[in-house]
Amino acid sequence: MSVQIEQLTKTYGNKKALDGVSFEVAKGRVTGFLGPNGAGKTTTMKILSCFIHQDSGKATVCGFDTQVSPKDVKRAIGYLPEHNPLYKDMYVKEYLRFVAGMYGLDRKMERVRDMIELTGLGREQHKKIGALSKGYRQRVGLAQALIHDPEVLILDEPTSGLDPNQLADIRKLIIDLGKEKTVILSTHIMQEVEAVCDEVVIINQGQIVANGSLQDIKEKAGGKGIMITVGFDRQIDLRKQFRKDGIQSIKKGEKDYQWIVTTDQDVDLRSDLFHFAVEQKMTMLELSRTTYEVEDVFRLLTNK
Repeated sequence: MSVQIEQLTKTYGNKKALDGVSFEVAKGRVTGFLGPNGAGKTTTMKILSCFIHQDSGKATVCGFDTQVSPKDVKRAIGYLPEHNPLYKDMYVKEYLRFVAGMYGLDRKMERVRDMIELTGLGREQHKKIGALSKGYRQRVGLAQALIHDPEVLILDEPTSGLDPNQLADIRKLIIDLGKEKTVILSTHIMQEVEAVCDEVVIINQGQIVANGSLQDIKEKAGGKGIMITVGFDRQIDLRKQFRKDGIQSIKKGEKDYQWIVTTDQDVDLRSDLFHFAVEQKMTMLELSRTTYEVEDVFRLLTNK
């Protein structure tokens, strides 16, 4: 495994940010690292990148312990933090040459040219970073994270501020990088997880609540079935009045008249709900069927 985390704990004052966190990430995989704000994602990534130390537990990157061999870990990692720190008075090409020099790279200019081409910065390379849009600044940050050809890439909200065309380009780049590197991707954009991630780790209140492929997590979270959203023109308690085999749960929806009926995967109760409305002499305002998406699973696991 390229990244191994075992029973990590970290406390800030009276708040336990990490509480026995353990997971592994293999080479050649893009792993989504998800969680609500304050769940412990950034703390975990800071420990992996040797910015801070854990209170207990162990983290290794490419076989190097983050506390014993921090320099080796830093050589093996490319890190794009959420708040991308750049020297805004430097030109793009100048900045990347500067970063390459800090890593002591041979053939610095060749690596700079490669990164400019890889991240689509060709037209912007002679501009000052401060004059770039937020999306292009993200590209510069991604280029600096990749310039020393790290084995592990840690990306915290890498597509923040990108327009739809840029978004597609960066997602494709992340997928391509994931074929030969270990990529840990932290994001709040659930469509991004569906688009690029092979596996997902979900953290909530400092603990891992799910770890595996998207399909496995959906099934373990009860997301194997069908969700039916139904609405009527008057207030009723559908939980008491509607009983059928195959129902997993009935919950109130976001709107006053809505109900969410979750059923087994092979059970579709839309016609039963329609006949129920007719029998109760109600007008049906809404009736729709959806399967579980990663956003639904995320909300189920982090709202408990």
